[in-house]
Amino acid sequence: MFKTEEQIMACDSLRRFLDDQIEPEYLKVKDAPFEKEVIQGFMTRLAEFGLTSAPHPEEAGGMGLDWTTHLMLFEEVGVTAIEIALPILINVVAGEILLKLGSDEIREKYIGPLLAGEITASMGISEPNVGSDVAAVKTRARRDGDDWVINGEKTWITNGRFSDFLICTCATDEGLTHILVDRKEHGYETRDIKKMGLNAQSTAQIFLDDVRVPIANTIGEVGRGLQQTLVVFERARVHMAMWGISLARRALEESIRYAQERSQHGKQIAGHQLIADKIAVMATEIDAARLLTFRAAGMIDRGERCDKECAMAKWYGTEIAVNATRQAVQIHGGNGVTTDFIVERLAREAIIGPIPDGTTEIQKLLIARVLTGVQAFK
Repeated sequence: MFKTEEQIMACDSLRRFLDDQIEPEYLKVKDAPFEKEVIQGFMTRLAEFGLTSAPHPEEAGGMGLDWTTHLMLFEEVGVTAIEIALPILINVVAGEILLKLGSDEIREKYIGPLLAGEITASMGISEPNVGSDVAAVKTRARRDGDDWVINGEKTWITNGRFSDFLICTCATDEGLTHILVDRKEHGYETRDIKKMGLNAQSTAQIFLDDVRVPIANTIGEVGRGLQQTLVVFERARVHMAMWGISLARRALEESIRYAQERSQHGKQIAGHQLIADKIAVMATEIDAARLLTFRAAGMIDRGERCDKECAMAKWYGTEIAVNATRQAVQIHGGNGVTTDFIVERLAREAIIGPIPDGTTEIQKLLIARVLTGVQAFK
């Protein structure tokens, strides 16, 4: 796929800003948990480039760009730091949900600050015993007059500690329902989950104990949460595909630079056939993953169902990142396992990617279901 002149200019401008301003600051705090003001500062500054607003309509305060252009910009941020790209992912998906399903009052209150990067959202779907089987959600919301009273626990929630509000998927008498819980107004507790990587951003458990929320904070129709979640997954999965592409691209760039600078046996290691093979495979897989992702993004822009295409992009994009970052470590040799070179961090981050928003195995089941019409799940 060819980029338009406008897309090239937007990506180049963002790339310069990331290289000059964001990466030096990020490297000072990497691996240590961000303070909220740090991540919020990144968000508001990147919002000026449309990172949180690009695919949303202009009348809502967005830029009205297509999803392909948005993902191009998202890729550039991911190349610099996935830990900054992840909060953007969640805010964009949350913005899409509120714009399509939120009431006028909800949109008026939250959309402006969200698109400006001034507040941060979380999506509360996963639970301790609930992952891909969304229908099994146990967090319960019961009606009490004009309020919902919510009890339950969510886990693996991106932005948890930073979040100003939570779009919480709850079981109700009518079926799954999305409810907006404002942290200041209604309250919820969070606890960060320590992982092998991505610990500067927040992945958290969220605890809701008799949290009282107005019925007016219902997002979409009561009982329609399962169907609405399918749309959430489409948007999230193309972002996850680009997560993988970003990491793989950075691994490739670092590998090329190192292979040109490092000499062994009297010549640059880039001239050794086995090193050249690794670089060629990495580059080809990245291009293939990007094309799969842009195909899915184009279908989203046209309003077409694209469960299969998003699943293919997510599966392939995150898996090739694992391979690319692994090969980057190998190309760097002993240096590759030291913290002096970023490829060890890229490898730790990449191995996480095939798990969120449906594991690789789940993506394959989804693809096969669309192709055969036979349901792999109950």
